[in-house]
Amino acid sequence: MGINICLIQVFYVVPLVLLVSSHNSIVHGRSLLSINNSIAKKPDPKDAVATARWLVSQNFWGVLSTISTDLGGAPFGNVVSFSDGVPNKGKGIPYFYLTTLDPTAKNGLKDPRASFTVSEYTLGTCGKIDPENPTCSKITLNGKLKLVHQKSKEARFAKKALFSKHSEMKDWPKDHNFEVFKLEIENIYLIDWFGGAKPITVKQYLDSKS
Repeated sequence: MGINICLIQVFYVVPLVLLVSSHNSIVHGRSLLSINNSIAKKPDPKDAVATARWLVSQNFWGVLSTISTDLGGAPFGNVVSFSDGVPNKGKGIPYFYLTTLDPTAKNGLKDPRASFTVSEYTLGTCGKIDPENPTCSKITLNGKLKLVHQKSKEARFAKKALFSKHSEMKDWPKDHNFEVFKLEIENIYLIDWFGGAKPITVKQYLDSKS
């Protein structure tokens, strides 16, 4: 009888321990990511340009939308990893490591029109509010998705930026022919507070030292 009770206790306790351990790993992993990327303090919402650059610099993934070649020109959004520079030294231009085995790169080479959206919610700095709440910042960069010349100085910079935030990229399959792409920004749509989108020019955005 004592053995049976012990078995019952193990049966219930072990999954609980695993569940708690798994939860802690997720939370710990998120905090480690924050620590490793040294998330900087969010700028004042009144400084729209600084907030825009902060959002892109501190983030590490977003949704890249292209014009689908397989769906009759319908928009196609895809979750992608990105970087605009090594942590806390971003330059504002999102770089991606893509393969034409995936629709996004294939679409971009056919029709470069694209938009890229990131949210502050990813960073864990929005507290308990909903991601759609205007005080939880989000930005959409609209422009052209361009292939970066493989042997250029820009490609070397982009790979350093990407690998500094996404180290496993270095080991992605060589036969998948991953290449560096970038978004040439033409328009910026930022929400970081109540009152609608903040007017930001591309020049203001790229010239910012934030």
